[in-house]
Amino acid sequence: MSTIVIIAIVAGAIVLALVVASLATRSRRHEKRRVEARELKQRAATRETHAKKEQAAAAEQRARAQREHAEAEERARLADRELTTAGNEHRRAGRIDPDR
Repeated sequence: MSTIVIIAIVAGAIVLALVVASLATRSRRHEKRRVEARELKQRAATRETHAKKEQAAAAEQRARAQREHAEAEERARLADRELTTAGNEHRRAGRIDPDR
């Protein structure tokens, strides 16, 4: 046989071995990518859940603050009415008994 034929056979065998090795490791590489993708999805889902809980807590806190603000305004209105009523009663008492 000639040297060129031997080199061609060896080169063909090397190429064939590389193709077989690539096909053999392909499923492991894909599985590794799948595992990484699963882990990323799990971390993303965990972060999303945490973020949604934080948003809900913030909304609840905001609602509580608005409710407390409304209650404080109502107390202030009631106090103003009481002051006005007390002032009117003082004036009326002064008209009824001017010496006091």
